[in-house]
Amino acid sequence: MVAKRGAGACALSWDEEGEVSRGEKRRRADGDGSSDVGGGGGGMGAFDALHDELVVSILADVAASAGSPADLAAAMLTCRRFRELGKHGLVLARASPSAVAVRAAAWCDDAHRFLVRCAEAGNVEASYLLGMIMFYCFENRKLGAELLGAAARRGHGEALYSMAIIQFNGSGLPKDGRNLQAGAQLCARAASRGHNDALRELGHCVSDGYGVRRSLSGGRRLLIQANFRELCAAVANGGARFAAALGRSGECKPPGPHMCLLSDYGCHVAGAAGRRAHAANAFLAGWYASRPLASGAGAAALRMCSQPTCGRPETRKHEFRRCSVCSGVIYCSRACQALHWKVAHKSACVPMAHWLVAANAGAGNAVGAAAAAAAQMAMP
Repeated sequence: MVAKRGAGACALSWDEEGEVSRGEKRRRADGDGSSDVGGGGGGMGAFDALHDELVVSILADVAASAGSPADLAAAMLTCRRFRELGKHGLVLARASPSAVAVRAAAWCDDAHRFLVRCAEAGNVEASYLLGMIMFYCFENRKLGAELLGAAARRGHGEALYSMAIIQFNGSGLPKDGRNLQAGAQLCARAASRGHNDALRELGHCVSDGYGVRRSLSGGRRLLIQANFRELCAAVANGGARFAAALGRSGECKPPGPHMCLLSDYGCHVAGAAGRRAHAANAFLAGWYASRPLASGAGAAALRMCSQPTCGRPETRKHEFRRCSVCSGVIYCSRACQALHWKVAHKSACVPMAHWLVAANAGAGNAVGAAAAAAAQMAMP
C-alpha cells in the first residue's frame, strides 16, 4: 500500500535534523576523505566538498530532464554518493514523465519499487502510471483507484480522464455502479486542463445528454473546439507532413454535420491517426499483448478497447460499447470510438460490397414480389 503524503512531503529539509543534513553528518563522520569521483589521494576532493543539498539539487535537475528511466539510472550509477542521494524524495518527485515511463516488457519487482518510491515522494506521473497498472493489470481496484484519485486531485489531466472513463463504465463494479454525472464532471475538469480526448468526450456527452443536460449546439461547439486543438497540434508537430496530408487540391469539405474530427475534413494527419500513446496506455497494450486478459469464469468474453492506442480492457462482460452497425468492435469511450472511426474502422465497418449485395438482394426481392402480385391479380 502506498502511503499518502502531503504536498510538502518531498520538500528539501534544510534544518540540522533533516534527511540531507543527517546524510551530510554521516559523510563527515566517516572522515576517510575518499571520493568515488575525481578524488584520489587522502585529502578531501572538490566533489566531496560539495554539500549534500547541492548534489540533491543537481540530481533533481537531471531527473527532471531525463528522457528515459535509463538516463536516471545511469546518473545514479555514476558513484556511490549519487546512488545514495538519488533516492532522495526531491529527486524522485521531480523525475520527468519519461523517466518514470516503465515498459511492460521491463516490469519487475525493482521497477515496481521504483514507481512506489516515486509515488510516495509526490511524483504525480508515477502515481498515475502505477494506479493504471494496479487497477487494470493486477486487478487491485482499491489501490489503483486511490493512486488515480491522488493524481487527479493534483490536477493530472490523464488521471482525471481515466477516472471519468471508470465512472462512465462502472469499471470494477456491477453495471449499476456507473456514475454518469461524476464522469461528466471529471471530463470537464480534464478538458479544462487541456486534455483533448476529455474535451471530445464531453462534447459527445453534451450532445447526447449523457450525464449532463442535453444541448446539441453546446456539444457541437465543444467538438469543434476539440477539432481546433487537434488542428493546432498537427500544425505544430506535423509541418510538411500536415501540408501533404491536406492534399494537392487543398479541398477540405466536411461530409456531413456529425463528428467534428479533423479527419472529417479530409485531413488524415499523423497527429490524429498515429499520435504517441501515453506511457500508461502503452504499458497496458504491451501487458495484454503477451498475457491473457483475465482468468476465471467468463474470461473469454472480456475484450480490449478496439482503439489501438488505448489499451484499456473490460473489467466485466459487456462493459464497453459496441459499434451499432457491425458489432465487431468495442470502445471504452466515445472519444476512442470517434477517433478510431475515421482513421481505421470506417473502411472495415460495412464495406461497400456488403451494401451492394444488400441493395441487389432487396431489389430482387422487390421484383419477385411485384411479379407474384401481378400473377395473383391475373388469376380468375
